[in-house]
Amino acid sequence: MQLDFEKARRRLVEGLISEGILRSENVIEAMLKVPREEFVLPEYRLSAYVDSPLPLLGDATISAPHMVAMLCEAVRPREGMRILEVGTGSGYQAAVCAEAIKRRGKVFTIEVEWPLAVFAAQNIERLGYADVVEVYYGDGALGIPEKAPFDAILVTAAAERVPAALQDQLALGGRLVIPLEERLGQTLYLYIKSEKGWARERLAYVAFVKLKERRA
Repeated sequence: MQLDFEKARRRLVEGLISEGILRSENVIEAMLKVPREEFVLPEYRLSAYVDSPLPLLGDATISAPHMVAMLCEAVRPREGMRILEVGTGSGYQAAVCAEAIKRRGKVFTIEVEWPLAVFAAQNIERLGYADVVEVYYGDGALGIPEKAPFDAILVTAAAERVPAALQDQLALGGRLVIPLEERLGQTLYLYIKSEKGWARERLAYVAFVKLKERRA
């Protein structure tokens, strides 16, 4: 069975625009450029442009396109930004961020599961993003202090609270988006850091895998 991936990608993006999820030109262009079919497991290629999460290795998933768009829109990507992503998965979100900053700047992404980190690094290299995206293996809750500060941080796994290391590594004026575990489920929050402290905005109710620490 053959599928016109480019046409399917455009149809998906048009749907996300009509739903009000995609709004900014650079994120729309990024979603149109990045081939999601190249970041899913081979057996799911034909489902790449269905707006739903898909299985990856182990219990991991690649987020639904609308969630990738929502996270990217929340941090307001612009040229020259330094972005940290916690939870690399297959590398798709990192590639979208790279395109959204016009490949001018840097995306650092950290993955706690070794097979996924390798899978993502291979995808990033194969698809030509290695000059913008750096993949790390480690505990995402610790961030990457030697690469800080970051203009934006995206966390793609649910935590009980915002890790202190990530708060410290976010630049003043920076935006951090993270799903938090709450009594009745998970809520996606946007935090904005300023000299006066933190502002918080509730974005959506979500369902992410839980944030894992690196095993000893």
